[in-house]
Amino acid sequence: MNYQDLFHLGIRVPNLTEAMDELGESMGLTWAAVRENPAQTLWTPDDGLQEIHLTFTYSAEGPQHVELLEGPADTFWDGRGCTGAHHVGIWSDDVTGDTDAMIAAGWSLVGAQNDPADGNGYGIFTYVQPPTGLIVELVDRIVLPHFEQWWAGGA
Repeated sequence: MNYQDLFHLGIRVPNLTEAMDELGESMGLTWAAVRENPAQTLWTPDDGLQEIHLTFTYSAEGPQHVELLEGPADTFWDGRGCTGAHHVGIWSDDVTGDTDAMIAAGWSLVGAQNDPADGNGYGIFTYVQPPTGLIVELVDRIVLPHFEQWWAGGA
């Protein structure tokens, strides 16, 4: 994992539209098209593999993007009870290797796209957390071209 690959700050919000208006106006940000995934898979140690309705967007401006996430109540991405900065995102060329290295260094796996016990790896993202508390999302760099197209106004 390399700090130079940091590309976003993930913020949980209770209302995506209001947060986009508020932050867009006050910080001079414009937004990529809002994406809605009614069945985003997420494995967590407490809840196992689940499908969560997730609505999200990123600022078009970078290189450090702002990600806004609105998830249902009582889920990993719920911004109602604990709104604000949730994680930082870092590109990874080897999500499994980087995640395993962080776990070996004393970090905890707090989320992954796939159930790590199913034998198919973690998926294209994981959330890892050191004892000091910062949550880091490792995102497979293979999806970078899709993100660049989205940030530039594409579908």
